[in-house]
Amino acid sequence: MRTMRRVVIVAFPRVQTLDVHGPAEVFTTATQLSGGDGYVVEVVAARPGPLPTSSVALYPDRTMDRCQGPIDTLVAAGGIGVHAAAGDERLIDWLTAAAARSKRVTSVCSGAFLLASAGLLDGRRATTHWASCAELARRHPEVEVESDPIFVRDGNVITSAGVTAGMDLALSLVEEDLGREVALETARWLVLFLKRPGGQAQFSAQLAAQMADREPLRELQEWLPGNLDEDLSVPALARRACMSERNFARAFREETGVTPAAYVEVARVESARIALETGDLPVETIARQAGFGTVETMRRAFRRRVGVSPAGYRGRFSSEAA
Repeated sequence: MRTMRRVVIVAFPRVQTLDVHGPAEVFTTATQLSGGDGYVVEVVAARPGPLPTSSVALYPDRTMDRCQGPIDTLVAAGGIGVHAAAGDERLIDWLTAAAARSKRVTSVCSGAFLLASAGLLDGRRATTHWASCAELARRHPEVEVESDPIFVRDGNVITSAGVTAGMDLALSLVEEDLGREVALETARWLVLFLKRPGGQAQFSAQLAAQMADREPLRELQEWLPGNLDEDLSVPALARRACMSERNFARAFREETGVTPAAYVEVARVESARIALETGDLPVETIARQAGFGTVETMRRAFRRRVGVSPAGYRGRFSSEAA
């Protein structure tokens, strides 16, 4: 007999389409591949469809007042309409009541604002899209906002970062419910490159920083990823940009939002991370190619940026890489 777990995804006008369809596809695909247990996915909204979204119209399966009974996983989607939704007392009251009958309460992207408005994140750690973390912390000081992880679990409440991170969250729940093999097969079937752990950083060096306006700095940003094993100290980078060291360091930070050293470290961690995910090169070789020089230097950088050691990171991805 199949054991079906009920997933309810909450949508609203101007919801981010992928916040809804991304997790829904993961749960539905896992059900098709499991050969046994699986999920029943429902999209609910305050009113019947069509519902305007970030792209195409969406037709909810049912309205909130018709969504009764126990829920295994409650998902609050995000999107540009989330703040209007967070001010909808009827929606927030329903969300609060639905959470009380849910085994797990989750959010995708800015859906964390809905959970926070319902008081479901009070005293908890949480994350959201990196561009909204500061606003979430400002609006809801009772929430301990973590801006870096892809998703954060605090008890039975799980919040995820921007857009596609909702699929990473869904994959982690599939692994928890149906096992690692089903989760990996789901990732392969959906052509998701790798199943990322929740502690992995949200963004790369290029996303973490702005592109500079000045041409020499912008050209430097484009050149740097392919030359990580070179001398990337401030004096060396300043010479390449044809600027004085002091002027270069000041201008780089003003235009990108990060220091040259921080930018280089994130770029090197990103390069090493990809090498650890996708190949079997020795850690010493990866450290050298990424420009760290020594394994110990790379280990310290990984601890700062990713939260795990290179060996621990590779261990997480060993099955997928194989």
